[in-house]
Amino acid sequence: MDVGAVLIAVAGVAGTLGGALLTQRGADRAKTRELEMAQALQDARESRELRRSCYSELHRDARQFGTALSRHLYVMRDGTPSDEDIHGLEATKDTYRDRWSASLMIAPDTVIGPAHEVNETLTSVYGQVKRLEQGNPRPGETLRSAAEAQHAVWSLIDAMREAMRRDLGVTGDSGSGAIHRALLTSSGDATALTRDFAEPGSPPRGGGTCGPGPD
Repeated sequence: MDVGAVLIAVAGVAGTLGGALLTQRGADRAKTRELEMAQALQDARESRELRRSCYSELHRDARQFGTALSRHLYVMRDGTPSDEDIHGLEATKDTYRDRWSASLMIAPDTVIGPAHEVNETLTSVYGQVKRLEQGNPRPGETLRSAAEAQHAVWSLIDAMREAMRRDLGVTGDSGSGAIHRALLTSSGDATALTRDFAEPGSPPRGGGTCGPGPD
C-alpha cells in the first residue's frame, strides 16, 4: 500500500471531521448567543413589567394616603375624629408605607429621588395631623398650615409620576414642562383653602385646595 496515499486519505478524513467539528462548535456558540439574547430580552420585559406594576401601585397608594390626610383634616375641622376615622387613616398610611418600602428594592435612582420627596412630604404632613389630633402641635402648626402642606404633595406626586413614565419609556418628554404645568394647576384654588381652613383673625393668603390634585 502506498504510504503517501494512506497519509493523504487520513489527512482528508481528519480535515473533514475537523471541519465538521468546527462547524458544530460554531453552531453551538451561535445557539448559545441566541439563547442568552432571548433570556436577556425576557429578563428586561419581566423587569419592566415589575416596575410598571410597582409604579402603578405606589402612585395609587400615595394619592390615597394624600386624600386620606385631606379627609382627616376636614374631620378634625368639623369635630373629633372617631376611632373609625383614626383606623382608616392608619390603614391607608400602612398600605402606602409597605408599597414605598417595596419600591426601594425595585425602582432606579431616577425614580427614587422624586418618590423620596413625596414620601418625606406625606410623612411630614402625617406628623402634623397626628400632633394636631392629639392636641400637641408644634409652634406654628394649625389645621391651615397642615392643609397647605398636604396640598403641596400633589405637585410632587405628579413629578414622581413623570419620572416613572420616563423610566418605562412611556414618554420622551424631559418632564420639566409637565411638572411646571402640574405646579400651576395644583396651586390654583387658593380661595377654597382660605375658606375651608380660615383661622380667626388671620388675613387671606395664597394656598390651594387640600383635596386630590389633578390626574
